[in-house]
Amino acid sequence: MRLRLVPVLFGLILALAVQAQMPAHAAIKVIVNDVPITDYDISQRARLIVLTQRKSAAAAKQQAQEELVDDQVKLAEAKRVGVDIGQSQVDNAFNNIARNIKMSPAQLSGALRKGGVQPEALKQRLKAQLAWSEVLQRRFSGRIEVDESDIIAELKKTDEAERQKSIEYNLKRIIVVVPKNSSGGFKSKRKSESNQIRSSFSGCDTSGELLGKYQEVVVQPIGHRLETELPEDLRKEIGSMQTGELTKPSTTPVGYEMIALCGKREIASDIAVRTKLENELRAKEGESQSRRYLMEVRRRATIIYR
Repeated sequence: MRLRLVPVLFGLILALAVQAQMPAHAAIKVIVNDVPITDYDISQRARLIVLTQRKSAAAAKQQAQEELVDDQVKLAEAKRVGVDIGQSQVDNAFNNIARNIKMSPAQLSGALRKGGVQPEALKQRLKAQLAWSEVLQRRFSGRIEVDESDIIAELKKTDEAERQKSIEYNLKRIIVVVPKNSSGGFKSKRKSESNQIRSSFSGCDTSGELLGKYQEVVVQPIGHRLETELPEDLRKEIGSMQTGELTKPSTTPVGYEMIALCGKREIASDIAVRTKLENELRAKEGESQSRRYLMEVRRRATIIYR
């Protein structure tokens, strides 16, 4: 009889200890694998949902609680399989969001606080997303297959003219070299020079004179690449450029890199639309596998609603 009481007593002691650590105004609403979720956590996530998804307060509150439960389930599974997301990874993800919406991290933090959301609420969501992404990568990497019959079925739904063409680019890589351990001032100088090169660049055939004005600038031919062979962000940027232009400078381990669009042409091939459809089908299958895996992990979890 005493042995049976041990788990119950342990759980009671743990719950009391958790409550003692909570602010006086924060009531525990759910416990997931011994991790408490408070009404404050739920209100913060709900406000974040209202800000980012434009949902009503009532719908956001209901979604917030289940999202937080899922987050704790995901983090527990990540820990079980040895995935550890560091604070620097979370901060980098936060900074990337700020960059994508043309803000500094401090400005994004200020905008969140203005909407009643502490930046930590977003960072907690990002940590769970990063952890789950790594878990899925380990579990399903190379295992998401798409049937050829499904691709053909989707191809038949597309416009015939669209199926018969793909874009091929002729590209060069231009690197403004920045040695390791360079000072901040030197890095700023080289970034400024990269922007000057980009603004003055008028074509691959006439770039020699321009690049000769700057020290340690390396030109590497990339050659002909189909649009489907490029990463999505690069494909979008190059797709919006005119021949003879450069992409924005991006930071790499060797310096600032820009890609020159030296030429482009349409070729008779369905590879572009085929690849696009295949990626979409693979993404859908990946989402389906992720949902099934999450349901499986939730069934193993201890979730107590209060």
